[in-house]
Amino acid sequence: QVQLVESGGGLVQAGGSLRLSCAASGRTFTNNAMGWFRQAPGKEREFVAAISWNGGSISYANSVKGRFTISRDNAKNAVYLRMDSLKVDDTAVYYCAAFNSLYASQWSSPDWVGQGTQVFVSS
Repeated sequence: QVQLVESGGGLVQAGGSLRLSCAASGRTFTNNAMGWFRQAPGKEREFVAAISWNGGSISYANSVKGRFTISRDNAKNAVYLRMDSLKVDDTAVYYCAAFNSLYASQWSSPDWVGQGTQVFVSS
């Protein structure tokens, strides 16, 4: 059974930082793009970032560009999201995702999604 398990969420003050991790099991995602989505209360799920199978192609939502950094470690079958300069508007459940393709963008639909980890940014 394929699982994506997120960790690293929590409560942080505006301006602070968090690092989310996603550990994949059940299959390897070495040849798959991976990414992060988020969903705030009362809003639809939105794209945050995506990284290609080898890390050579990365895309971000405009709202997080320059503040968030996505990375991956294929040896660990994991993907990460470093979030700096957090804003109250970044409060959401963050979901790890994997795509059945080498590359992904904000227009790609994920094929696997984790259960999510809550990030709460206080003012």
